Amino acid sequence: MPKSNETKNAYRTIPKVDTILKEDILQNIPFSEKLVKKGVSETIERIREAIKAGRISVSPDAALIAHDVAGEITGIMQSKLASVINAAGVVVYTNLGRAPLANQAVETMITAARGYSNLEYDLELGGRGSRQDHIRPITRLAFGAEDALVVNNNAAAVLLILSTLARGREVIVSRGELVEIGGSFRMPEVMEMSGAILREVGSTNRTRLKDYRDAINENTAMIMKVHKSNFAIVGFTQEVEIKELSRLAHDIGLPFYIDMGSGVPIDLSVAGIKDEWTIEECLEHAGVISFSGDKVIGGPQAGIILGRPEYVEPMAKNPLHRALRVDKFTIAALSETLRLLAKEQFSDIPVLRMITESKESVQKRAENLKRCLSDIESEVIETSAVIGGGAAPIQDFPSYGLVVRHAEANRIHHILRKSQPAVVARIEEDRLIFDLKAVGDDDIDVLAGKIKEACAQ
Repeated sequence: MPKSNETKNAYRTIPKVDTILKEDILQNIPFSEKLVKKGVSETIERIREAIKAGRISVSPDAALIAHDVAGEITGIMQSKLASVINAAGVVVYTNLGRAPLANQAVETMITAARGYSNLEYDLELGGRGSRQDHIRPITRLAFGAEDALVVNNNAAAVLLILSTLARGREVIVSRGELVEIGGSFRMPEVMEMSGAILREVGSTNRTRLKDYRDAINENTAMIMKVHKSNFAIVGFTQEVEIKELSRLAHDIGLPFYIDMGSGVPIDLSVAGIKDEWTIEECLEHAGVISFSGDKVIGGPQAGIILGRPEYVEPMAKNPLHRALRVDKFTIAALSETLRLLAKEQFSDIPVLRMITESKESVQKRAENLKRCLSDIESEVIETSAVIGGGAAPIQDFPSYGLVVRHAEANRIHHILRKSQPAVVARIEEDRLIFDLKAVGDDDIDVLAGKIKEACAQ
């Protein structure tokens, strides 16, 4: 279809690329000429499409285009990661980066980043080594496992385990454990990607040992139990305990795999969190288990696999392992976190310190924050915090917070989220609740300052 005269005239109003590039704002932008020119070309192409669609009849001038390009490039190039004070009462807040690292782990990462290391070099033999040599032994020892392997997250661990031990064969899983976690990550889809065949048993709310036993056939590769990381089924329910599944798998001669999701390394009943699977318990009854390194463990993003050598060693040799391997920073941070765990220095691991901290200590921080906000009406209250990250989904534990009432609580919270550092709290009607469970002593003055600034606007 021929272009109309109006369209042709509109195209003629588009400034030339060279003309736009001569604008002062683009001459002074601190990025390469090639990058800036590409930005201009893409903007012009969008203008041409707008003219063709009839949305505009005249192009913006060179100055306006240059201003828009400069703003777009600068915005993209600015770091999007911002420091956040977590006053939401969620210790392992997935959307806020999960576990804050121990100081020792951070220092070890910095050392690894500053120079070269023997990541895949055997200093004794003077030849190629394996990066797993730096993390596999300490992981095995820290958890008392026969063998271990570390990959880049627990989803990767699940994929590698199923691909290695069950490709082309059936894996028996209770229908009530076919979980979906954040980002639409669904267990059936992961299983399909691994090449394993899902064999659902039982119903959503009730699965019996007989259901597993009846599903076993010559094509069964393993029995799998999955932690219901972010939900719970209550009421008329029944599920098969780990011990029972372990005995069944042992009697039949099948691998028994537990996907723990958030790996809980210690008994948390002291914090009021009861009946959560612990790594020790799962390892005692299963041939292979996996869990996240950046949740209750308190380390960096990683997927930790523990189990018997006849199961773990083939995973290390699986070509997929290379695609899922961890980098030197993860190895450095996780190694240091596991050393602290092995020494039972739980107070040095922020996540474990926060979970096990007494509510009286949290109350003191809340009272300190109130003193810092003497000009703002506030009240110290008892609250309930949660672990988060899929651990203990229906359990909470005592905490303390500070309530600030404001007619425009949502607007104040929006201001706080845009501040530097950002502040994330909870809102209940006209009440801003700042839960102090995951706020450090060193953050109180800063948090008070941000609340004052926001309330003054």
